[in-house]
Amino acid sequence: MATILYRIGRWAFRRRRLVTGLWLSALALAGIAAAVAPAGQEEDLSMPGTESQKAFDLLDERFPRSNSQGAEARLVFRAPDGQRVTAGANKAAVEDALGSLDGGGRSASATDPYRSGAVSEDGTIAYSTVSYTVSAADLTESDRSALQDAAERAREAGLTVETGGSALDSEEEPGGTTEIIGVAVAAVVLVVALGSLAAAGLSLLTAFIGVAIAFGLVSALAVPLGLSSTVAILALMLGLAVGIDYALFITSRFREERARGAEPEEAAGRAVGTAGSAVVFAGATVFIALAGLGVVGIPELTRMGLGGAGAVALAALVALTLVPALFGFFGHRVLPRAVRRALRPGSGRHPVPGAAGRPGLGTRWARFVLRRPVAVLVVAGLGPGAVALPVLSLELGLPGDESKSVRTTERRAYDLLSEGFGPGFNGPLTVVVDTPDPQDTRATTDRVVKTLRAVDGVASVGDPVLSESADTAVLTAVPRTAPNSDATKDLVHTIRGAVSGVGSGGDARVLVTGTTALNIDISEAMADALLPYLAVVIGLAVLLLLVVFRSVLVPVKAALGFRLSVGAAFGVLVAVFRWGWAADLIGIEQTGPVMSLMPILIIGIVFGLAMDYEVFLLSRMREAHAHGASPGEAIVNGFRHSGRVVAAAAIIMISVFAGFIGMSSPTIQTMGVGLAAAVLFDAFVVRMAIVPAVLALLGERAWWLPRILNRVLPNVDVEGEALSRPAPAAAGGPDASAGRRLPVGLG
Repeated sequence: MATILYRIGRWAFRRRRLVTGLWLSALALAGIAAAVAPAGQEEDLSMPGTESQKAFDLLDERFPRSNSQGAEARLVFRAPDGQRVTAGANKAAVEDALGSLDGGGRSASATDPYRSGAVSEDGTIAYSTVSYTVSAADLTESDRSALQDAAERAREAGLTVETGGSALDSEEEPGGTTEIIGVAVAAVVLVVALGSLAAAGLSLLTAFIGVAIAFGLVSALAVPLGLSSTVAILALMLGLAVGIDYALFITSRFREERARGAEPEEAAGRAVGTAGSAVVFAGATVFIALAGLGVVGIPELTRMGLGGAGAVALAALVALTLVPALFGFFGHRVLPRAVRRALRPGSGRHPVPGAAGRPGLGTRWARFVLRRPVAVLVVAGLGPGAVALPVLSLELGLPGDESKSVRTTERRAYDLLSEGFGPGFNGPLTVVVDTPDPQDTRATTDRVVKTLRAVDGVASVGDPVLSESADTAVLTAVPRTAPNSDATKDLVHTIRGAVSGVGSGGDARVLVTGTTALNIDISEAMADALLPYLAVVIGLAVLLLLVVFRSVLVPVKAALGFRLSVGAAFGVLVAVFRWGWAADLIGIEQTGPVMSLMPILIIGIVFGLAMDYEVFLLSRMREAHAHGASPGEAIVNGFRHSGRVVAAAAIIMISVFAGFIGMSSPTIQTMGVGLAAAVLFDAFVVRMAIVPAVLALLGERAWWLPRILNRVLPNVDVEGEALSRPAPAAAGGPDASAGRRLPVGLG
């Protein structure tokens, strides 16, 4: 692989105008496609195969009109203190506000709260449901303005009015203050790590081009593939983070090769052949892990995985082709000042000794670990282990309006409805009765209603509605407890058990669904899939690392370290989102279950990122060991060449992920916190401390491989060992350096 990538790097350097032109053309086409494509629609989560999803599908079939995809809004009115919303003036204000919506925008109807029974028992709170003929994505600003104007009319009359519902849903837009700060921190780290504004700018530029293309493609394919704004933001988050890191890896190796005296084209080829091999491997692992999310069976999770995988693949392609192409345009400006001075005309082009002067921080840290491996291993292992303890309290759920800030009208509308109609009103359960004989539908439904009213925890049961064919009935059961509470989860299971035998005599089906029930089903499915998916990912990591490093113990050590990183990340999620630790600091005002999709999504992402740092750090160690260095010398060599770059790459990735914590979407906030914490522990605790400590204790055994595996396993040559031999002839003409031999250990 190293030889192929070496040729790609040299070709991209020589054909830099062509390569750059192709990428800029791709950027323009992606931008145009995104601009002309219709806006995507925020789709509800679904989980094929669950009882709740089967019921939803049945409702779509039997009640097609009532299950249209039109958006809904809910106007919630509260009378002034000491008054009733049914009083003459207040009632007139409500009717006037709702009357202003008649024929306005694309509203199909607005229910009358006084006729539909949508007034609280104490008469202080009422609500109206406004239905639209189009989805939330197709609503215009004038449609939403009409809704706001109606609410304002009632406010002017002295009422408290808040608005909720899907009509208020809007796509999360990136580009907030926290994201800008995250990118700014990444830029500063690049400048410090590379010591060159040009080199830092090159890494940022290529990352921005790759992520802009990915974002444009996701936006353009939003409608045909059903991609939500969350998919686009995940692609942006991952593409930006790995794009900067991949460019940093290759740029660092290019500068190193130039410092050793290699010609620019030769240095570009060797940078792509060595560091590029780690990029290919890391990109492939995260791609496989994210694409593999499709096996869980949740369409939205599948789309998120494929969107993120596509962004990572684009970032890797940009790093392997555009980065070496830009080396030709930037020239000496990407090099450190000392190297630029050495390469000036008349200087003799003497290589700059990499080992001259005081040892760097990476070298000093590696030697410290070699002196005290047991102490470092114990301390580094106990830290993440302690942080992971909250994972024992991990509870999964799906956030709704209750998780939003109290500054939003959606959250205030949620609270008003809970106050007026009970906490379970915001999460009603839908019970579907399906009978093969329409003559039995009414009798079976009456038995179901009687059974539901006898279940402890059910606040009320609505009147059933029959389908046109009279073979299906649907009714609503309102819990006494909030949607995300444990009591509601238990109630759903209790109801399903209670109604399971009601229609057994006539082969009727009784299904419990609704958003609350579906969320519970999805959360339980995610919890059941978590350990199997983790086992698959860890098994994949062991196999891949076995092939890459041709060692048995290194992959086992990496898998155990990966589990430690993931456990610590989950512990942070529970502490922040469940227990509320530091919640105010990041703007979380309501704690609750961890979003059910996050653990599996974080496992898939962190797996690739962990392998990224593992390969980049250990490939230099194995390279040195393969050329005769002792195990201890190999560890020091790996940290001397890669420690600073891995640390900088980790800080950059943490900054980018943390920059998305300030977004209002609970999904994006959870991803930002979880990924930032996972990278922090994986890079600075596992890879920087536990890895060298374990390798120091294992010594030569770390690189042991049974003879039979040595014969069977393919040699992928991630370290670029083949480039230590006479370099392959470059296509397109002779090169003065093509036949020279590199010094030992520089491959």
